[in-house]
Amino acid sequence: MRGKSARAARHAGETFYFSSQENLAAFEKEPDRYAPQFGGFCAFGVAVKKARVPVDPKTFKIQNGMLLLFFNDMHEGKRVNTKPMWEQNPDQLYDDAIATWPTLK
Repeated sequence: MRGKSARAARHAGETFYFSSQENLAAFEKEPDRYAPQFGGFCAFGVAVKKARVPVDPKTFKIQNGMLLLFFNDMHEGKRVNTKPMWEQNPDQLYDDAIATWPTLK
């Protein structure tokens, strides 16, 4: 659900919009818990391509208590969704993304 500008919070240089006051309050208490990992870029892209790849915010997963986002769009004339690729080896890919992310910041 798309958030509203009247319920916005800033964190780590980004603006987040919320659909309810309750969600905004929860975020403001623990923003690192709710903010997407890897700067909101595709977790698979960080782990495998070692790049900042855009995402479809509707394609996500909670892993290790963290919000991960994935690319789900057209690429080179084909529909590509990186979440099923991630699911083939999620623990190793998560470790790879954690190791790679500091080099991409």
